[in-house]
Amino acid sequence: MSGSQMIIDLIKQSDSKFSKSQKRIAEYITNHYDTAAFMTAAKLAKVVDVSESTVVRFASELGYEGYPEFQRSLRELIKNKLTPLQRMEITSSQIGDKDVLKKVVQSDIDKLKQTLDTVNDNEFENAVDALTNARTVYILGARTCFSLASFLEVYLNMLLDNVKLVTANSASDVFEQMHRINSQDVLVAISYPRYSQRTFSGVQFAAERGAEIIAITDSSASPIVEYSSCSLIAGCDLGNFVDSLVAPLSLVNALIVAIVMRNKDKAVEAFDSLEDIWDKYHAYRIIKESNNSEE
Repeated sequence: MSGSQMIIDLIKQSDSKFSKSQKRIAEYITNHYDTAAFMTAAKLAKVVDVSESTVVRFASELGYEGYPEFQRSLRELIKNKLTPLQRMEITSSQIGDKDVLKKVVQSDIDKLKQTLDTVNDNEFENAVDALTNARTVYILGARTCFSLASFLEVYLNMLLDNVKLVTANSASDVFEQMHRINSQDVLVAISYPRYSQRTFSGVQFAAERGAEIIAITDSSASPIVEYSSCSLIAGCDLGNFVDSLVAPLSLVNALIVAIVMRNKDKAVEAFDSLEDIWDKYHAYRIIKESNNSEE
């Protein structure tokens, strides 16, 4: 039974307790739960033609402390089912075509603030320890998450001795690239809705071989959390057509900085060596200062 179906069953089982107005809410959510999950209590009340307080009481009747908790639960349960078209419709209804820049940036700011509340400090420190002490660090992220995985690999490769970016072109590719993984190794798995099956399979594969799993994902309900020893939760916006990776990117930045701080001497040595290489092979274009000066 799917998660969303469980909520629908709960609503049906509670039908005898509902008032006539609450039954209208129940009917709407049963038929449109993917849309209702992104409605405020006020908006749902308007669509169903009941009072906002009736919507709040409806959530309480189902055992939730309030409507926001019910809404969060519903979003958790449907996140892997939303198609790009559905997400585009939600984005259009929530953002519209005015002040798009401000609304999108504000949403990203909100997710960054939420990340400070959802990331457990002990989990974060454990992840830094695991990465620092691993024989080999494997990094896996499919589809849009590959950009995060690639970014993390670039910096960890400068700081640690053995870092491998796992490309997920096919399931067999994942397994072949990780066939030597064992209990001395760490897999950093990055997964956001809609969750990639290849990433999940890779996590299962690594866990079976005793590797430590660090999960970077959006929720404790994410399928890869079950196999992880460290779960770093950074939210994403399900109501946005574009996958916003601002919060997880900030989390990745924090991991990199923490590893540098934990291994300052080694980091200084590594960057000194890299600077020599970059200078020798002209890795960066030097912008020369203008010779023109005011007399």
